[in-house]
Amino acid sequence: MSLSSPQDLARRHDLDWIRVGAFFLLILYHVGMFYVPWEWHVKSPHPIPALEPVMMLINPWRLTLLFLVSGAATRFMADKVSVGRLAGARIARLLPPLLLAMAVIVPPQSYYQVAEYVAAHPQAPFGVDPWPTFWAKYLTASGGWCGEDGDCLITPTWNHMWFVAYLLAYTLVLALLLAIVPRLGEKVQAACERVLAGPWLLVLPIAFLALARAVLLPIFDITHALVDDWYNHAISLAAFLLGFGLAKSSVLRERLIAMRWPAVVLALTAYAAFATYAWIYRQGDPAQALRLTMRGVYAVDQWCAIAAILGFGAKHLNRGGPVLRYLTLGVFPFYIVHQTVTVVLAHHLARLGLPQGLEALILVAGTFGACFATYEIVRRIPGVRVLFGLRVQPAAEASRPPAFA
Repeated sequence: MSLSSPQDLARRHDLDWIRVGAFFLLILYHVGMFYVPWEWHVKSPHPIPALEPVMMLINPWRLTLLFLVSGAATRFMADKVSVGRLAGARIARLLPPLLLAMAVIVPPQSYYQVAEYVAAHPQAPFGVDPWPTFWAKYLTASGGWCGEDGDCLITPTWNHMWFVAYLLAYTLVLALLLAIVPRLGEKVQAACERVLAGPWLLVLPIAFLALARAVLLPIFDITHALVDDWYNHAISLAAFLLGFGLAKSSVLRERLIAMRWPAVVLALTAYAAFATYAWIYRQGDPAQALRLTMRGVYAVDQWCAIAAILGFGAKHLNRGGPVLRYLTLGVFPFYIVHQTVTVVLAHHLARLGLPQGLEALILVAGTFGACFATYEIVRRIPGVRVLFGLRVQPAAEASRPPAFA
């Protein structure tokens, strides 16, 4: 029996705020990817190695948190509709934006990736085609864009939209489980409440994450290719199901509030240790024992940061309002377009020779500005709304300001 009624929490404003905040952090993270020395689609000619520890502050938990919050949102939907309607609604909301992005929004990312590769490798066996020719090759997977290391740019690709593809796949898996197991949400919630008591709220997820990182990651690198991404699936699907289980649990909500301070202390301690390790060995090869230990430290950071965010959010982010309703609807269109905007802006800004601080400020402001502009435009066009993950809305309604009541 569940320790709390599944109806205890009919709405979780805290999870809505966390979802919005996590997506906004993701936009900033992708701006940072232009400057940090790590590999990405386009790169600043003046990388900033000192940015690596800053990026590591959110890198371990950013996407795991998003899958958890997405699982929670799915629980609220699943308790209101049939399994068939749940699957149909998710397909209708996620598949059109995924297809649009792969065909239209993502290709500029690949175009500038190829352009920068050719600029850095004048002897490359391919050049930069005019955009119509490039796009045709992109859509037909006939570009032949292979680097000196033998790795090829596979197109069409989903790039950052892999999250949407995975979320769709996980929802369909969950729909199948819901069809097989009656009252699945209540049973998962009861199981979570039973096992995640006291210190186990931190210990068990950390142990799971550490084991997955130690056992699966050396075998299955993160690919975002869906079919061979088993370490990523183990983490992301587990987070999705955990969010599904804790969404309506007042018991787990109170436990997270109670554990928020120990969680944040552990998260910051683990972050300091792992960031130091990553900095020292960024071009070296640590001993196997140290590498294995740091995988455990990474897991502590990963879960404790999430637990702290959930705990502080449950304590302090309990109010809704028009701003939250606006942003809750807007973050999906933001997510769809943000990385392409960042890539295109970054590529062209880098050629202006601006002071790097000013350049970064323009890049951040331009990305957010384009995201807001896109949302304001597409939400007013009924035939386009569905392509950006928004519900169909009559033209008369779409032309008005959003109804927040």
